[in-house]
This record gives sequence, C-alpha cells and structure tokens, in this order.
Amino acid sequence: MIKRSSTAQRLSEPIDRVAIIVIAILSVLIGLLLLSSGHTAPRIRDFSWQGKQIGAEDTAFLLTFSRPMNHASVENNLRIEPPLAGKFSWAGRRMAYTLTSPAPYGTDFQVKLQGARDRFSEPTDTKAQIQPFTETFQTRDRAFVYLGVEKEEAGRLVFYNLTRQTKQLLTPANLVVMDFEPYPNGDRILFAASDRTAQAQGMLDQRLYTVTTGIQVKSPAEPPLANQNTASPVASTSPQPAGVIEEILDSKDYQNLKFDLSPDGQIIIVQRVNRTDPADFGLWQIKPNQPPQPLKTEPGGDFLITPDSQALAMAQGQGMAILPLESGANPLDFLPKFGMTLSFARDGSAASMVQFNADPGNPTRSLFVVTNQGTDKELLQTNGSILNAQFDPTNRVLYCLITTRLEGDDYLEQPYLSAVNLETAKRTDLLKLPIQRDIQMSLAPDGLGILFDQVITANPEQSSDSGLQSQDGGAIATSAVSQLNFRVDRSEFTSSIIDLHLPINTPLSVVNIS
Repeated sequence: MIKRSSTAQRLSEPIDRVAIIVIAILSVLIGLLLLSSGHTAPRIRDFSWQGKQIGAEDTAFLLTFSRPMNHASVENNLRIEPPLAGKFSWAGRRMAYTLTSPAPYGTDFQVKLQGARDRFSEPTDTKAQIQPFTETFQTRDRAFVYLGVEKEEAGRLVFYNLTRQTKQLLTPANLVVMDFEPYPNGDRILFAASDRTAQAQGMLDQRLYTVTTGIQVKSPAEPPLANQNTASPVASTSPQPAGVIEEILDSKDYQNLKFDLSPDGQIIIVQRVNRTDPADFGLWQIKPNQPPQPLKTEPGGDFLITPDSQALAMAQGQGMAILPLESGANPLDFLPKFGMTLSFARDGSAASMVQFNADPGNPTRSLFVVTNQGTDKELLQTNGSILNAQFDPTNRVLYCLITTRLEGDDYLEQPYLSAVNLETAKRTDLLKLPIQRDIQMSLAPDGLGILFDQVITANPEQSSDSGLQSQDGGAIATSAVSQLNFRVDRSEFTSSIIDLHLPINTPLSVVNIS
C-alpha cells in the first residue's frame, strides 16, 4: 500500500485549499496594485503648518509624502515665499525643514512644490513627478502690551497690535498696575496691581491677576521629527475675549513683592512678606489648580526662573545659586563670581550675568555670558550700570542696555543700546539714548526689533495723574516708546528707528513671546 505524503494530505483538506486560493488572489491584487501605482503621481499627504499661525517657538515644519521621494528633487524644487532660510532632514516619507532663525512676525507665507519625483522613477518620467502643491501659513501679529500713563490709560494695561494698528484697554480703571509679564502664547498677561483708592492712601496692597488679551493662537499641534529641548508654550484651554480678569493671589496676610512667570507658563514664583511678622519673608510657588505653597530656601535677592521651568537662579550671599523648585532642596550649582542674572538663552544653553568689581577707587561692572558647560566669557566692562541684556533667537547676539558714567561733578550716566556678537565678543553701539535712569527695552520674539521707552518725570511742584513713580521716586508725567528695527548679519547691523508716538510707562513687554 502506497502512503501519500503529509503535504499531499494537507492539500486535500478543504480549509487548506481555501487558504491557497485566497493567497493566490491577494498576490494577483498586490501585483496589479504595484503595477498601477507606477502611473500614479506622488503627492503630499500632510503639511504640518497648513493654515496655522506660527510663533518663534515653531522652528520646523513637516511634509509627509505618499511615496518615498528622491530627496534632491524635493530640496531643489521646494519654494517658500517670502524666503525662509533653513535645513532639510528626512525620516522615511517625512521631510522636516528647520528654520535657522524665527520667521518674521506679521507675515503671510506660501509653500510651493512641483517638479519633485519619487525615489524609483527616472528623471525623464514626467508622470512620476509630484502633484503640484501650494499651501499657506502665517506668523503671529506684531503686538505688545504697555502700561499707560496718560488720561484714561493711566495705570492700566493696553494691548497694541502693530500689524493691525489697533489698541485696546485690558484692565479696569479701579486697578493700578505696577508690573506685568506675558504668558508664552500671549493669550494672557500676569500682572500685579493695587486698588486705585488704596494706592492713593499710600497702602501697599498688590495682588496678582491675569487678564486675557484676545489673542487666539493657532499653533501647530506638535513639533516634527526632532525632539524639542525647549518647553512648549501652553495656550489657554478655551479662547476668551480680551479683558477677562482672574485673581491669582490675594494680599490679605502677605504683601506681594517681586514675581516671575516660568517660560512654560505653568509656575509663578512670588516674593512675599508676612504683614504681622516681617521675619516671615521668602518665596512662594503657585501652580495651576493648587493653593500657593511656601518655597523654603535660604534668604536671597533677585531671582529668575530657568528656561526649563525646573529651577531658579537667585542671588544668595556673595554669588548666584541655582535652586530646584523644591522646598529645602540643595542648590544645583553656585556661582560665586556673579551677583546678578539678567537673562537666559531660550534653549538654556547660556545666561547673561553681571560681576561687580569692587575696586574702591574705580568700581566697575562686567557683563559675562555663562554657558551650561560651566565656562564663562567677559563681554564688556563699564563704570556705569548694566540694566538689561537679552539673547537674540539664534543665540549669536546679545542685546544690551548699559550706561557709562560721565566725567564731572554731577553723577550722570549715559545710556547706550548695544549689540555684542557672542562669537567674536565685538560690541556695536546701536543707539545713544537720552541721559536718564528709567529706560527699559524689550526684544521682539523674532529678533528683528527692539522696543525702548523714555520716561519724563514731573516737576516737584507738579502732580501726576497716573499715580506711577520712576525708579528715582519721581512722579511720571509722560513717556514715549520707540521701535528700533534691524536686520542682523553675523558681523553687521542695519537699523532704523520708528517713533510709535505712544505714551508708555515702563516696563515694556512684547506679548508674542515663546
């Protein structure tokens, strides 16, 4: 008797025959699909910035293709109008275009691609060229918030849209704003204010509030390809009209002094002192949907939250301490050489710090850039003051507001707006400002302009309607803000000044900050 093989036995089973037939049919269909796909032009399935409104924190867009593409053909044929310099990177069918500097605010852009082909086609095969693609995106409006000093604006926050040439009062007339700071997306402003009646009676009663600006950000949902090291700004969960006020911190038991908002907009650090026990003085931490909590640290002075929103740079003793945002935690680092932190680079790679040179005969101050690798470099030295320093978005330039002491019997300081090339340490004086102490500057998030103001104090016999005082204690009569626009090359600066003709009090702050 002849035995059939095991394979023949399995093929005689009905279920095996059905499976073989199904496999054969699927193989034919796949072959037909592959053959027909050769006549289908590739296309872009997704453009991550399509119809979006981007800010300085949006550094790259993503194109997703229907088929693997010839990289060179895509890179040679992609057009962005107006042009934006950037670099290409690929991951399978996805291509990321990373900007080398932020896109200018207040601009509409168009992205076009035609003539590109897939990876397996011949250069002469016109049928394999991509379907023509054209889409648009835009950057946020150029806008900022200022503290008014005249008439109905006195002591109130005003939102000014430079792109649309419109302005709007944000805070009510019964509050006198003393200081403010924008949230990352500019949809809200954190501010400290006192009741106008209490302030007139000389009472220190600052409370913390937020107010909406009316900005409705349409940012891309998530960053493409590369991991982002910087914190992603958090917008309000539901867009609200301008002028919606919310109290964040009262002043019933504690006086609220200096405050800082974390770069991710999730943490507020406030310096407070107990009204009945002045020894109870220190920092408090406020997080969303949580009551304020004391932050137990050693006593200190000025402070600034780090770019990762996880630590605090604080003046302590004879140096700067880097403290985690945890009560009782040991310092992460201590820099005995420096006495003040002015700013951080957006990516946390560096900080601008001031060293006080205690020479009895000629006291001076030095501006340093300190990296997260522990190195430091002196950029300039002055016998006057170093009022401010801010990194441009590319971390190649540090814009500084400094003064130089003038010779003579009267103590006078000449202020300058300067730029320091961080690669060469070359200083360029952009603007010589009027002799005064009350000067503030604010760098635009796209790095293409600086706002600066000039305060005019009232005569001793005159009164001020604003109820605001300068750093020297004088009543502010009026103020004016100007805009310095420039285009930066690695070694040269081309600038122009625009007087905005606005009565604005310090401090200034650009709303659209990432």
